[in-house]
Amino acid sequence: MAESVFVSLTTDFGAAYTGVMAGVVARIAPEARVQVLSDEVTPYAVVEGATLLAQALPYLPVGVHVGVVDPGVGTDRLPVGVLTGRGDFLVGPDNGLLAHAAEALGGVVDARVLAEPRLRLKETSSTFHGRDVFAPAAAHLARGVPLTEFGPPASLLPLHTPKPYTSDGFLSATVLYADAFGSLVLGARPSDLVDAFGLLPYGTVLDFEGHPTPWVKTYGDVPVGSPLLFQDSSGFLALGVNQGSAAREFAVQAGAHVSLHARA
Repeated sequence: MAESVFVSLTTDFGAAYTGVMAGVVARIAPEARVQVLSDEVTPYAVVEGATLLAQALPYLPVGVHVGVVDPGVGTDRLPVGVLTGRGDFLVGPDNGLLAHAAEALGGVVDARVLAEPRLRLKETSSTFHGRDVFAPAAAHLARGVPLTEFGPPASLLPLHTPKPYTSDGFLSATVLYADAFGSLVLGARPSDLVDAFGLLPYGTVLDFEGHPTPWVKTYGDVPVGSPLLFQDSSGFLALGVNQGSAAREFAVQAGAHVSLHARA
């Protein structure tokens, strides 16, 4: 086994169940460096988990990255391992969760169903594949087991997210997720803002669902408690409230459609 192979874990499980996964990896591949990227993805929120993986993994060392947001656990959805162009392995359910991360890491070089019994735990539950299937697979990959030994080829399922709609003076987008601060991350980028409104100088005030909302660089450009539209650290448009929660203030959740209008 190569020394200090990097293994990351991203789940919606919370600390205890994710800690069990880390323990399984450590038992099979004791020399691996295991890092929990997040155990706080909103439960069942595949789009949120997929977006986090795509945003974060390019900043992590090349290694084996496990993602588990798996509302279909125990059904006929497939468990998969993926080799990417950068040289990383992705491990998780084939429900769209890994698709954007694979793209961000150079595309899919190979994908395999995790079907080989000897590369799972001896007893496999129907509800905790993170422990019984995905963590062992990650550990064996970290130890150098070739991906081809895990099972037959797979075609990674894409993740379909609604595209933004723009017209003259109007932008509509889907909320991908609310971050830990309650900012609403939208499935739109500054280029979509330009398509809708032209080149906007910072400070331009738009209308968000009846709320005057300025387009600014950062939270501190508006008074405490005021809304703002900004580009988040991963390049998406986001709606926030300075030192507050846009999700709570506007009662908006992931999957909602929101709109921005030019002010009359």
